[in-house]
Amino acid sequence: MNFEGKKYWLVGASEGLGRALALRMSQAGAELILSARNSQRLVELSADLPGPSQVLAMDISDTDSVARAGGELRDIDGVVFLAGVYWPMPAKDWNGADALAMANINFTGAFRVLDQVMEQFLSVDKGHIVITGSLSGFRGLPRSIGYSASKAGVMALAESLYADLRTTGIRVQIANPGFIKTRLTEKNSFNMPFIMSADEAADHMMRHMRSTRFKYSFPTLFSWLFRSSQFLPDWLYYRIFS
Repeated sequence: MNFEGKKYWLVGASEGLGRALALRMSQAGAELILSARNSQRLVELSADLPGPSQVLAMDISDTDSVARAGGELRDIDGVVFLAGVYWPMPAKDWNGADALAMANINFTGAFRVLDQVMEQFLSVDKGHIVITGSLSGFRGLPRSIGYSASKAGVMALAESLYADLRTTGIRVQIANPGFIKTRLTEKNSFNMPFIMSADEAADHMMRHMRSTRFKYSFPTLFSWLFRSSQFLPDWLYYRIFS
């Protein structure tokens, strides 16, 4: 796929994977609309990009804020949903506010964003939707109340979109990364196998977005563990992953 001259809306562009992906897409010739809550970080990122970009700050947890941002969009070619929050949370240390924030931003936020682009994409039978899931969304994990559930939700959302749109001109893709070294994973106190830098993860994302594949989970070797876990009986799965 050629990004030259294409206009993409990157939601969650201010930090980590979103920031690294913005740099690569701009280098590939895409015009970018950068969204996140932190407008200052978006302005700094925009100044660093080699190609044209527009800053469109919004709060993805606020339906009105997302709708106002969506009202500024004109004839975009694609959207990449990268927004997410995370707090380690075992069920025994229940925190309702954190759980609701993860569901509201990571999952419901995707619907708010799609609501701004689907009418246009459907009317012209053309568009590119990229959703970021996670290896943690394949099956419930310990200490992951909120995050695993929200990522499982967006992964199912992408699958439903693909099922309905795969014979249309609208491309749907889901990318499921493992651990990425960001300010979110800094909260983890456990060992994180195969952890990637944001730049490495962005390289994976670019390869996927250029491809015709629907689903891509990475790093590949680590992803096999999570994908194969879906076929394990409960007694064995929980013994291994707990």
